[in-house]
Amino acid sequence: MACSATSTLISSNPRAFSSKSPTPMASISKPFSQTLTFPKSFNGLCKAFESRLPRSISSRTSHSGRSFVVRAGELPLVGNLAPDFEAEAVFDQEFIKVKLSDYIGKKYVILFFYPLDFTFVCPTEITAFSDRHAEFEKLNTEILGVSIDSVFSHLAWVQTDRKSGGLGDLKYPLVSDVTKSISKSYDVLIPDQGIALRGLFIIDKEGIIQHSTINNLAIGRSVDETMRTLQALQYVQENPDEVCPAGWKPGEKSMKPDPKLSKDYFAAI
Repeated sequence: MACSATSTLISSNPRAFSSKSPTPMASISKPFSQTLTFPKSFNGLCKAFESRLPRSISSRTSHSGRSFVVRAGELPLVGNLAPDFEAEAVFDQEFIKVKLSDYIGKKYVILFFYPLDFTFVCPTEITAFSDRHAEFEKLNTEILGVSIDSVFSHLAWVQTDRKSGGLGDLKYPLVSDVTKSISKSYDVLIPDQGIALRGLFIIDKEGIIQHSTINNLAIGRSVDETMRTLQALQYVQENPDEVCPAGWKPGEKSMKPDPKLSKDYFAAI
């Protein structure tokens, strides 16, 4: 059976760059719903990685058959203040403390969650981000990886050679979320499995989440696309009267969000 999964992508809108203070997540109570399709299993993954519905569901029937409606308790995190946390982490083969709010006013943050240490897709993502760390550093951006494993597990994995499925030395911290509180606050925790989906969040220097992606367990993420999105975010924040069209990369033509002025862009493509 071919592997299939659902991936969600949420990007910020121009209002996210407003100077008005973000609405705290705790004050948002109106739920929303969306229809999701879930696979029964993933080839090559152990039983613990079987895809299951992460939230309570209600079913409804129609002439076309049965569908599942997932009701989320909160609105999307994008455009809101990133939930703060302080946790133990492993960096440079040592145990350190990481507090997200320490980066406010200083750096952008790429915060990504992965299911478990010593698995399969995870090391390909973690090492790919580490290998490109210098490029993110030039964009004044820190990377933080998070899983529900202990710092001892993180350390053992870092001390394992890449050719043996390990990570080797990393250029950024791996955060331990043993209480699962961080994964839960970012709405990526699968409750009945106790692990996180592959969530990735780009947080700006004001501590606002400007972009998020959430992949199901079998699908790895793209460092190239994360970099491109970060560059587009920084560009529109530096040029608030412009927006970035699909696939925009630095040096390419941007667009004016105006019925008349946007014609300059469309006329040039």
